[in-house]
Amino acid sequence: MHKILELTSYLLYFRTESLLQMAKFYACRISFRPKENHHPLFAHPNTKIEKVDTAMIKNKHISRRHFHKTALLGGFMALSFTKNKNTKWPVRLGGPLFEEAESPERWIELHRQAGYRAALCPVEHPEEEQAINAYRKAARGADILIAEVGVWNNPISPNDAERKEALEKCIEQLELAEKIEALCCVNVSGSRSTEHWYGPHAQNLTDKTFDLIVETTRKIIDAVKPKKTFYALETLPWIFPHTVESYVRLIKAIDRPAFGVHCDPVNMITSPEKYFFNAQLLRDFFQKLGPHIKSCHAKDIILRNQLTTHLDEIRPGLGALDFNVYLQELARLEDVPLIIEHLQDQKEYERAAQHIRSVAEKNNLKVL
Repeated sequence: MHKILELTSYLLYFRTESLLQMAKFYACRISFRPKENHHPLFAHPNTKIEKVDTAMIKNKHISRRHFHKTALLGGFMALSFTKNKNTKWPVRLGGPLFEEAESPERWIELHRQAGYRAALCPVEHPEEEQAINAYRKAARGADILIAEVGVWNNPISPNDAERKEALEKCIEQLELAEKIEALCCVNVSGSRSTEHWYGPHAQNLTDKTFDLIVETTRKIIDAVKPKKTFYALETLPWIFPHTVESYVRLIKAIDRPAFGVHCDPVNMITSPEKYFFNAQLLRDFFQKLGPHIKSCHAKDIILRNQLTTHLDEIRPGLGALDFNVYLQELARLEDVPLIIEHLQDQKEYERAAQHIRSVAEKNNLKVL
């Protein structure tokens, strides 16, 4: 037994430099934000890591006892990390309801009938304290996550009055998300267009507009200082964030722990290249932004056979979005919901949900 322990220790201690990093990680004190959906080594901005003295680890004249302790602990950490990385979490599906719920109890019942374990916010204003408390408790009791509070306005409008009104609404909805404990409050960043609140414009993708988005988003977050939710921006083809790289850049520039990521991959497919290779786009998005993702949208996309380039939204299962990869990547994250959207009627939503569940089953994944 002693020889086996000796051999195991040497293998673990000297095999790779990564195990030394594991040992250094052992000498760190880590404090977690509750209910985070990632391993601490992913370095989410809300994970606090304070390094302490690691001189003993670097010392070549290490004691035999410490040698075994460090090696075995390094092996344990390696196994722990591998298990977390390979964990397949259930995917929580959600979507709009086609019946107005007169009570939290009926709201829960409608979600159960639809087979949803994720929901859109059922309350419209943060002043509705009684309703907020009732729906929050009902959702928690039924294990239904309130995925997002939508805003859908233009807080960077060139029109001063419109911009001010939109900014106030963003703050109000973020307050609502905080009170009802939604996973995020989501909006688009807006547009410099005077014709449409999220339309294309020549100034949208300039450095000046990027800086305006950073400033505006900071104002919204700083006004609320949320502790239980996040403010996130949905991707659009013609305004930041429009690519994975621009989202990474925004996270760094905004520099607020309460700024999260919203995933809507169809909105980033803007060319035949991205259309046909969207699996790589999905992998890249989750690899670089995964720990920050708070909620996702489900829809599909189709490239029409006409000039010049015509890309249209379509029901999940009728287009080219690689839902195999989408669900595989999403299942690596705990309690990040997938909300079906932009369909005409309940039957269409049922067909979309059926397709998503069938893809999940083929990939040995579970959809709630």
